[in-house]
Amino acid sequence: MRTITPIPAFTDNYIWCLADPDTGKALIVDPGQAQPVADHLEREGLTLDTILITHHHPDHTGGVASLRKSHQPERVVGPADSPFTDVTSQVHPGDTVVWQDMEFSVMAVPGHTLDHIAFYSDSQVDDAEVLFCGDTLFVCGCGRLFEGSASQMRESLASLRSLPETTAVYCAHEYTLANLKFARHWLPDDDGLARFESRCRELRDQDRPTVPSSIGQEKSLNPFLRWDDPAVVEQARIYARRHNLDASDDNGVFAAVRHGKDHF
Repeated sequence: MRTITPIPAFTDNYIWCLADPDTGKALIVDPGQAQPVADHLEREGLTLDTILITHHHPDHTGGVASLRKSHQPERVVGPADSPFTDVTSQVHPGDTVVWQDMEFSVMAVPGHTLDHIAFYSDSQVDDAEVLFCGDTLFVCGCGRLFEGSASQMRESLASLRSLPETTAVYCAHEYTLANLKFARHWLPDDDGLARFESRCRELRDQDRPTVPSSIGQEKSLNPFLRWDDPAVVEQARIYARRHNLDASDDNGVFAAVRHGKDHF
């Protein structure tokens, strides 16, 4: 039975390991550091077969060179037209990456960076479809707009929002409690957010990850996926008036929420 395991890195990164115990092969997503990956592979008796890269930031790519030298994976797959070029296979949106018998669709999700892609498979692991989304979608949050625009990011999130609600969201950071602090500030009367925050605090108190989430959960809780929710829209328009922003359409609502988080 295949497994997906978080490998903690730096202070709050998750490097994801998709493992097939029948073959002993492993697929690693966004190895910002090499040593935690090497330790995990040795501990679990796995052979590094494939590396997937979602975008060029060093905390997602910094371990690639070392892992290529020490573990010699068959391939390193990453976005074309990217500042990060230490790959063996460049992929474009719409391409398919096959690992074992799993097919991953390559999705364009610019916003955080312009080269950002996500990998989605409708093959289930732990009874859920699989989404490796890097820094585009977080639990109750989304990535900062370092290179793209608010409209680009909203369109990227719209494509993720359209995936099956059972899809497991394997994002790359443990930002959940900080994201929930802002979400509760933005929507103080949202009982679902209050209950979810309580559950997440219990998990973190036990040093357990709050990730993965699910698309269905994010659609109901994450203010960055709720640009058409009346409660989010109302708060966005109040905020926009205070800060001389335009929240008259979906992109404007999203931009107001993102501005609010950036200045929270």
